[in-house]
Amino acid sequence: MKTEMPESDYQNSTTVNLIIAVIAVILGFDCQHAVAEEVPTSGTRPNILILYADDLGFGDLSCYNDHGKIPTPNLDRLASQGIRFTDGHSSSGICSPSRFALLTGRHHWRDFHGIVQSFGRSLFEHERLTMPEMLQAKGYHTAAIGKWHLGWDWNAIRKPNSEGVVNDKGVQPDDFDWTLPIPDGPLAHGFDHYFGDTVINFPPYCWIKDDRVVRAPDAMLDTTKWRANKEGSWECRPGPMLSDWDPYQNIPTTTDHAIDFINSQAKQERPFFLYFAFPSPHAPIVPNDEFDGKSKAGPYGDFVVETDDACGRLLRALESSGQAENTIVVFTSDNGPERYAYARDEAFDHWSSQPFRGLKRDIYEGGHHVPFIVKWPGVTRSGRVCDALVSQIDLMATFADALDFELPHDAAEDSHSLIPLLKDEQASVRQTHVHNTRKNQYAIRHGDWLLVDAKNGYLSGRNQQWEQRHGYGEDDEGTVELYDLKSDIGQRFNLADQHPEKVTELQRLLTQIREQGHSAPRLSTIP
Repeated sequence: MKTEMPESDYQNSTTVNLIIAVIAVILGFDCQHAVAEEVPTSGTRPNILILYADDLGFGDLSCYNDHGKIPTPNLDRLASQGIRFTDGHSSSGICSPSRFALLTGRHHWRDFHGIVQSFGRSLFEHERLTMPEMLQAKGYHTAAIGKWHLGWDWNAIRKPNSEGVVNDKGVQPDDFDWTLPIPDGPLAHGFDHYFGDTVINFPPYCWIKDDRVVRAPDAMLDTTKWRANKEGSWECRPGPMLSDWDPYQNIPTTTDHAIDFINSQAKQERPFFLYFAFPSPHAPIVPNDEFDGKSKAGPYGDFVVETDDACGRLLRALESSGQAENTIVVFTSDNGPERYAYARDEAFDHWSSQPFRGLKRDIYEGGHHVPFIVKWPGVTRSGRVCDALVSQIDLMATFADALDFELPHDAAEDSHSLIPLLKDEQASVRQTHVHNTRKNQYAIRHGDWLLVDAKNGYLSGRNQQWEQRHGYGEDDEGTVELYDLKSDIGQRFNLADQHPEKVTELQRLLTQIREQGHSAPRLSTIP
C-alpha cells in the first residue's frame, strides 16, 4: 500500500519542483521534461513480458496451423486476447543473431553473422543501446531469465595458469575461478537480474544467477549420467558441468524463477521488463514425462506442449498477481525449426514450417518466418489477425514510441514502430525486410516480392524426398531466385527469368539498405 507524503514534505517537494521549472525556463530547457523525469509507476507505464521460443516453427502452434498435430491451448488463448501476426520475422535463421537484433533494433548482419560459441565473448559493444538499457532509463526493473547465448567475458575468470584458449575443447572446471563475477553478460547490457544456464547445450552446465555461478562445475560433460533424451541427439558441446546436472529441469526451474519474479513485481511501484527465453524446442529434446504423448508429433511435439504449458503458468501468474491488464505480452521464436522436422513430417504428417519451404538456417521463409503474437490490453483488439509485414527488430522502436523515449541516431537503426498497426490505425509500417544467416547470402523482401540473392535458399541441406512429397519440381539452375509470395507462399515457382527487372530492382535496394547503415523510417533523412 502506498504511503501518503506528509504535508510538509509535499510542500517542500512542490517548492523544489517550482524552482527547477523556473530555472529550466530561464535556461531554455523543456520544463515538462526537466520536472517529470521521476521513476514511472507500473500504473502509468505497462509492464513488458517477452516469451521467446527456440527453434519453434510457424506451423508448430495450433492457432497458426489447422492441420498441425501439437495442441497449444495457452498460446492460442493469448492470440485470441491480442493480435496474431501472420507475416512476422526474426532477423536471422539462427539463434544469437536473432536475439541480438530483437534486443537492439538493429539487423545482426551489419555486425556479424554467426552464433556465440562455447565460452564466447559478448556480442554487444558497450556503446550500443539495448532494449533493457532503454527501459532502465524509463524506470523499469529489468530481468532476463532462461537462455542468453549472447556471450560473456569468460577470460576474466580464467586462472592465470590455465591452459588452452576460450572455446578450446580441453577447457576443464579447474581452469576457472568460479567465485569471481563473470563480466559483460546480461547485467552489463541493461538487465538488473539474470537467471539461467546461458545455453542448454553449451558449457558451463550449471545455473548462473546475475553474474555468478550458483554452484561451481565439478566435472566434465558426461551425458551418460543423464536420463536418455527422447528425440535426435544431445547436441551438447563438451566442457565443465555440475556432476548432478539435469537438463530436464531447465524449463521447470526457469519457469518457477520467472513466476517468483512476476509475483514479486506486484508489490513494486516500478514497471518491469521480463525477457524470458526458452531452451525449447531446441535440442536436446527433453520433455518431462508428464508431457509424453500429449501431442501427435512425437517427443518434439511434446516438448512444444511443455513450452506452451510454461507460457500458461507465466500468464496465469500475471493474472493472479493482478498485473495482466497492465502488461504487454509478446510471444515469438528466434528462428525456424531444426532439420529433424523432415523426419517428423514423414513420421507424423506434421510440417513444423507449414506452409513454408525451409528450416532453421535457411533463407527461405521457413528459416525466419515465425509466430508473432502481441497482447497489449487497451491497445490491441482481441482476436485480431494482421497480415502486415513485421519484424522482431521492430519491438525496440515500438516500446520507445510507447514510452516517449527519443532514440538516438546510432540506436535501433532498423526498427519500425508497430504502434499504428497495434492500434489498427494503419495497414502497414514497413514494406521491406532483409533476411540473412551467413555472410554474402541474403534474401530481401519488398512488398509481395522476395529475392533470394543466392543460388538457392538452403543452408541446412536439401531434402529432395520432402520436396517431392510436397509437390516441388526441379529448380532452375540460376544465380538467384525470385518469388511472388502473394500467390506462392511456399516458394515453388522461381520467376527470376520472367522478371529480370524486378531482380535488378531488389538487388539495388538490398545494396542500398546494407550500405546506408539503417532502414528505420525516423532515419530516412540522414545521408
